[in-house]
Amino acid sequence: MTSTIIAIVAALVVIGWAYSVYVSLIQKRNKTQEAFSSIDVQLKKRYDLIPNILTIAQKFMDHERGLMEEVTKLRTQAMEIPGNFENIDRKIALDGEIAKKMGQIMVAVENYPQLKSDQTMVTAMQTYNEVEEHIAAARRFYNSAALELKNAVEIFPSSFFARMMNIKSTDFFKAEEKERQAVNASDFLK
Repeated sequence: MTSTIIAIVAALVVIGWAYSVYVSLIQKRNKTQEAFSSIDVQLKKRYDLIPNILTIAQKFMDHERGLMEEVTKLRTQAMEIPGNFENIDRKIALDGEIAKKMGQIMVAVENYPQLKSDQTMVTAMQTYNEVEEHIAAARRFYNSAALELKNAVEIFPSSFFARMMNIKSTDFFKAEEKERQAVNASDFLK
C-alpha cells in the first residue's frame, strides 16, 4: 500500500514538473510574440506619422521629392506585411530601410530654415523622435523575451519539451552591418 502511494506521489511530482516546464515554454513563446507585437504597434505609430511629416515637408522640399516617394513606397510595403511572427525578417528589413530614409529626410530638413522653424514640422519631428525612442524600447523588450525563449529552447530539460512541441527560438532584433557604421551627414546633403 505505501509503495503504491509513493509511486502515485512520484508520478504526480513528475507530471507536475513536466506541466510546469510546458507552461513555462508556452509563456516564454507568448511573451516573445507579445514583444514582437509591441514593436509592430510602435511601427504602426511611425507609419501613421510619416505621411504627416512628408506632407508638411513637401511644401518646402521640392528637391527631395524622390526621397519622399521612396519613403511612401516603403511605408506601404511595410503596412501590407501581416504583423505576425512568420514575417519578422521582412519586417526588420523594411524597418531598417524606412529608418534610413527618414534619417535622410531629417538631415535634409536642416537645409530648409523656413521648414525647421515651422511649428507643425517641429512638433512632427519631436513626435517622430519620441516614436523612434518607443521603437527602440520595444526592440529591447523583444530581445529580452527572445533571449528567455532561446535559453528555454536550448537548455535541457525544457529543450526536450520544446522539440516535442515544435517551439523554436526567434532571431534577435539587431542592427544591420551598414547601420553600425558611423553616419556621414555630408552623404545626405548632395
